[in-house]
Amino acid sequence: MNYIQVKEQEALPLIEHLYPFKCLVIISENVSQARQEEISMWLVKSGCVVMCAWGISCSSWDDSVDYASIEMFNYNQPPSERFVLTTWHENEPLEEAMFFLKHTISHPEHDLENVVLLHISSKNQSNEIIAEFENA
Repeated sequence: MNYIQVKEQEALPLIEHLYPFKCLVIISENVSQARQEEISMWLVKSGCVVMCAWGISCSSWDDSVDYASIEMFNYNQPPSERFVLTTWHENEPLEEAMFFLKHTISHPEHDLENVVLLHISSKNQSNEIIAEFENA
């Protein structure tokens, strides 16, 4: 499991070595549309095949990642192993979104061992979020 904190203007780390992975995007602060599109494309290019979004405007992340996937494959159907399943968890406690990612959702082409907890926030909460995920 990997906790990654992303700030508004910070460079995105290299995480391609985690392919294939599932990701919970935890949106604790407002994100510009341009930054959301950048992060969404980064996730798809890096090998995210399951993305669950929770937090501020989380339903827009479902669409944003879907659009990034479509764009990455030149508006064609992506290969089945790169198809990205997306969900959003509006009006749910974070614990429920974590439980869903950890125990419920799967990908038809991959056994997903790698998990990314992507926290969009200026405040690092790695200890709390990791502990909460481990208890989910």
